[in-house]
Amino acid sequence: MTQRVTLITLGVDDLAAAKAFYARLGWVEHGAQEGVAFYQLHGAALGLFDREALAADQGRPGATLGTGAMTLAQNFGSEAEVDAAYAAALAAGATALKAPSSVFWGGYSGYFADPDGHVWELAFNPFWPLSDDGALWLPDA
Repeated sequence: MTQRVTLITLGVDDLAAAKAFYARLGWVEHGAQEGVAFYQLHGAALGLFDREALAADQGRPGATLGTGAMTLAQNFGSEAEVDAAYAAALAAGATALKAPSSVFWGGYSGYFADPDGHVWELAFNPFWPLSDDGALWLPDA
């Protein structure tokens, strides 16, 4: 199997509220479709889908889908960019989990949760420079 992720789907409790949050972050929904929202990412897409409908779609109707066991991350080119993105997320209605600060591995990062509890990390990693278009390519060892 090829090493890639092309779509990340988040289960949400209130699709309209989730869409409003991501709109406040400046994200633009791609196409209108009943019961789901899609956002074009850099080479992939993010989907928002009603949590109960997502469980049913997975073949697990009635399952309780949780949050917080994984982190979505966005890397930036500087600490200042991390700080600006963190402030924008809080202004859009995110819950502060950890304010951006220097971290043990030599970088700088902070965490917030979206209104459904999905955890996002915003980071600057001086060991993983971003390409001019913002793509992350892991450096050779």
